[in-house]
Amino acid sequence: MPSPRAADRIWLADWRRRVSELYGHVRTEARADPERAWNAWRAERESLFRTHPQSPVPVAEREAFRARHWPYDPTLRFELGVQAAPEAAASPGSTGRLAATAPLAPIALPNSGDQELAFDRIGALVLPLPDGPALLSVYWMRGYTGGIFVPFRDVTSGNETYAAGRYLLDTAKGADLGGDPDAGTLIVDLNFAYHPSCAFDPRWACPLARPDDRIDVAVRAGERLR
Repeated sequence: MPSPRAADRIWLADWRRRVSELYGHVRTEARADPERAWNAWRAERESLFRTHPQSPVPVAEREAFRARHWPYDPTLRFELGVQAAPEAAASPGSTGRLAATAPLAPIALPNSGDQELAFDRIGALVLPLPDGPALLSVYWMRGYTGGIFVPFRDVTSGNETYAAGRYLLDTAKGADLGGDPDAGTLIVDLNFAYHPSCAFDPRWACPLARPDDRIDVAVRAGERLR
């Protein structure tokens, strides 16, 4: 039998494997039917949260846990070009797309725990929302496994959703809706917005959205707390 520490890590590896497999299914299914893919995502996430040993939900609350989401809105799914960050846009030869060679200063995002993770702001997404365009930063996690990270806050934060915001993408943890590397695009679907683990239990440490990673309207799509 593995030690308790080893068993915990093995279950954590299984959690990440299951999440990665889920998003792989979502990317395939969404090519034909994004809403069907979203329904599969909701059902599997709820199952994981209720039954998996690495669920962020406290053990005593897992059996009764039910995920809550707003209804699917097909107008909130986009394939967007990653625009150059302001630092990159000022670089010689910038074309408005992500400049891979542009020097970008590392950023320490807010964190719910004591840990401080460094990120690079590699670009930005402009979401064509019904109430007007909204700009969100696209980060790359330094160290760890690397990965694209897009957190955000909106007018629902602190009321219908977690005060510190939600995630759109976190590819280091498998939350990846796809895109076209040749075109420099990412698929962003606000219906797949979800809460970080620390929204369910403060024992989890999570990187969080900066104050300016904010959409100034209520994004009533994706996961909600109430």
